[in-house]
Amino acid sequence: MEQYVGIEEFKLNQVLDRTGEVTNSHLMPDLTKEQLITLMERMVYIRIFDERCVSLSKQGRLGFYAPVAGQEASMIGSQYVLEKDDWILPGYRDLPQILFHGVPMSRLFLWSKGHNLGGQMPDGVNVTPPQIIIGAQIVQAAGVGLGLKKKKKENIVVTYTGDGGSSQGDFYEGLNFAGAFKTPTIVIVQNNQYAISTPYEKQTAAETIAQKAVAAGIKGVRVDGMDVLATYAVTLEARKRAVSLNEPTLIEAVTYRYGPHSMSGDNPKLYRSEDSESEWIERDPLHRFRVFLQKQELWTDEQEEQVIEKAKEDIQTAIKEVEVTKRPSINDLVENMFEK
Repeated sequence: MEQYVGIEEFKLNQVLDRTGEVTNSHLMPDLTKEQLITLMERMVYIRIFDERCVSLSKQGRLGFYAPVAGQEASMIGSQYVLEKDDWILPGYRDLPQILFHGVPMSRLFLWSKGHNLGGQMPDGVNVTPPQIIIGAQIVQAAGVGLGLKKKKKENIVVTYTGDGGSSQGDFYEGLNFAGAFKTPTIVIVQNNQYAISTPYEKQTAAETIAQKAVAAGIKGVRVDGMDVLATYAVTLEARKRAVSLNEPTLIEAVTYRYGPHSMSGDNPKLYRSEDSESEWIERDPLHRFRVFLQKQELWTDEQEEQVIEKAKEDIQTAIKEVEVTKRPSINDLVENMFEK
């Protein structure tokens, strides 16, 4: 088994810098023009989805919601790699990935509101309900990976958590299990710099999260999570290793959340300065990819406006569907919990 050691290995993989210029052509993924456009469409769609969900939450029309603006590249770039029969075990912030993996938007809204139907994933969609317990999905993903391996499936499982999740015991147990049993598992840590209000540098003495793969004997990769092309490239390589070698990978996607941790009372102005935020706003994943596509004459303002309108229409349709759905009763709770 190949061993991965040496902290110098964990450089930040990047294809596009913050101005949309290519910095590493060797890492550039082989994507068609149509695929590049699709990535941009999905990121714009999710930015609008996020804005509307924040608004709906403030109006009391949604329940729990964790904003995702700033993290679109790490979410969309990694999910776009997956095959239909691959599995996603999401955390509570990872609604965009499972939306594009086949979960209807109305089902995500029901989940946000705590409706029992919100936890029922559609048949044929390999997704578990978003995990609320921080880091618990890492252990579960290692187990799902072992199941895929034993059934000789040419599919993988990918799971997500944040930098706060990497401080949990389940994170290390899951990595160790995946490494020991060589399961086709990808663990993606979206390092958005804060575990609610705790900055990354106060969570660990490790320079990177990616280097924590060394202790588990697995591959660790660090990527610019504001760069959709780099995220796609490293996830694609990790998927290939998982399928061909049953080899797990830990990916640290270095990113930032522009909004609060959740809409449940968090105020980021209490622990983040405007100067630190402006630095990350300059790295906006939509801006850099938009510039890149515009230089190739693949993206226009008209295209973006069409995606924005489509997102607004879809969200309006989904929330209306949710608001006419029968509310669960006490009897429903009992029936969901007990066979008799």
